[in-house]
Amino acid sequence: MIALLQRVNYAKVVVEGKTVGEIDKGILVFLGLEREDNEQLCHKMFDRILKYRMFYDENEKMNLNVSQVEGNVLVVSQFTLAANTASGNRPSFDPAMPPAEAKALYDKFMKYAKDKLPSVQHGEFAADMKVSLENDGPVTFILKL
Repeated sequence: MIALLQRVNYAKVVVEGKTVGEIDKGILVFLGLEREDNEQLCHKMFDRILKYRMFYDENEKMNLNVSQVEGNVLVVSQFTLAANTASGNRPSFDPAMPPAEAKALYDKFMKYAKDKLPSVQHGEFAADMKVSLENDGPVTFILKL
């Protein structure tokens, strides 16, 4: 499981001209699911995202997590994060979880996320999404479990 986190001032996801998820200050999460991922890893990943200290405290140190700054979370599924890019000029998606399995696991991830943070927003699985954001910093991290 791979999560690319971006600290944002705002972010939104549009599908077919309709906004399906939108946040102000917080974390935009691009989530890639791999073949061996499971529900337990989903819980561990979201817990880690919530606790990840990527916001500045009063001393301008990254010591605060999204909850401490009363921020929001927007999750966007992105299978391309699971691509094998080790060689050649074309990515291989062999490491990515097959779509039907990934949809079921993504739904479990989102259920857990909403249980932990009811205001969490999300994109639409497997849709052609248009993502707009203003990266704050820029600050971007990759978490891999």
